[in-house]
Amino acid sequence: MKIYLLLFTLVAVVCVTAEDYTTKYDNVDVDRILQNGRILTNYIKCMLDEGPCTNEGRELKKILPDALSTGCSKCNEKQKHTANKVVNYLRTKRPKDWERLSAKYDSSGEYKKRYENVLQPTKNS
Repeated sequence: MKIYLLLFTLVAVVCVTAEDYTTKYDNVDVDRILQNGRILTNYIKCMLDEGPCTNEGRELKKILPDALSTGCSKCNEKQKHTANKVVNYLRTKRPKDWERLSAKYDSSGEYKKRYENVLQPTKNS
């Protein structure tokens, strides 16, 4: 879903070539971000245009439409796993934020339908 990569902000996937997203942020400790309400809230506010963004957040917002429309075809396996973890965390632990992000990035529900079978619980989600 759009939130998929949206919270790739946490992993901060940044597009550098036409073929792949950068691996520059693949080693970000996404679990630490998910467990830190203040940091996670700041990322969510960034994605909702309700607060300032880090450089990574701004880049994510640029690539998010492409990543969603292509099924994350330019993502590596680690990025896909992290996106799945973030989405499942938001769906279960912060459902109101999930709904707000979904409304902004997937108002028609197109991506929700497309990715429903891909979204599966992960460890630590």
